[in-house]
Amino acid sequence: MGKETIFITGTAGFIGFHLARLLLAEGFRVHGYDGMSDYYDVRLKQRRHAMLRQNEAFTTTEALLEDREALARAMDAAKPDVIVHLAGQAGVRYSLENPRAYIETNITGTFNVMELARDHKVRHLLMASTSSVYGANEAMPFRETDKADTPLTIYAATKKANEAMGHSWAHIYGLPVTMFRFFTVYGPWGRPDMALFKFTKGILEGTPIDIYNHGDMWRDFTYVEDLVRGIRLLIDTPPAVPDGPVAEGDSLSPAAPYRVVNIGNSDKVRLMDFIDAIEQETGRKAIRNYMPMQAGDVPATWADAGLLKSLTGYAPQTPFREGVKRFVEWYRDYYAV
Repeated sequence: MGKETIFITGTAGFIGFHLARLLLAEGFRVHGYDGMSDYYDVRLKQRRHAMLRQNEAFTTTEALLEDREALARAMDAAKPDVIVHLAGQAGVRYSLENPRAYIETNITGTFNVMELARDHKVRHLLMASTSSVYGANEAMPFRETDKADTPLTIYAATKKANEAMGHSWAHIYGLPVTMFRFFTVYGPWGRPDMALFKFTKGILEGTPIDIYNHGDMWRDFTYVEDLVRGIRLLIDTPPAVPDGPVAEGDSLSPAAPYRVVNIGNSDKVRLMDFIDAIEQETGRKAIRNYMPMQAGDVPATWADAGLLKSLTGYAPQTPFREGVKRFVEWYRDYYAV
């Protein structure tokens, strides 16, 4: 029996690209589905897909999640064993400008993925959520069993809705569903709208960088290769309906094969220390433009990743200075700086 086929939505995206690369290296067949939206530089997405296509076990469809017929044709052709749904409209700040994009992609698009996962009877459906669902929660580190009922943006609200939709599907159809909550993912091939990319670009070009909340921000920065290693291990850890009490600290549903898992570095880093690390790697000082807190933003995120460790034996551990070093090296190479 050959390796399984994994259907990944969002393979031209930052995280999907890294996950596809890891799975291909392990001998899986991967079918990538991506809408190539112009939310950021499409050339970066095309370049990621071009790299993946160098492996003959990678096939791809370029279409939107909202296009149910195109998605159904792609799934019928791929015959997936597992679906990892990473595509979606990302970005906390953009959700203030264009909220409708989040409803269409993250709600309707995710519903299409879930319907087809049911039709294909996949052994495991894994879907991306976000640390943003913790919203106005103040108790840290954030635990999966904490209430998450105070989202601060439509982006966070759509991801919280995806979690609820996933639970209902798992209960009604017995489909094993794992939702993972990501915490500030960074690394090579990252998104141009993310802080690390914008800071590195600004520092190397000598243009000011915007630092929100006057720098009083903390983030649980998670290196992308650590993140996708966590996803890879969770693929082989589908939840099952418990036959007794759920263990302390486990987010497993008492009513469905459904679980939520944080994937984070379990460490909060001060934003100013992160900027210092970029300055050190670039050998240049930032021109700092201190700004007030932005609507929808939170001063701190910090994951309790103990559940990931207990399920898989794995814990992300790349120190942020090492991760920043690898990103700056990639950036200089990619943009020939």
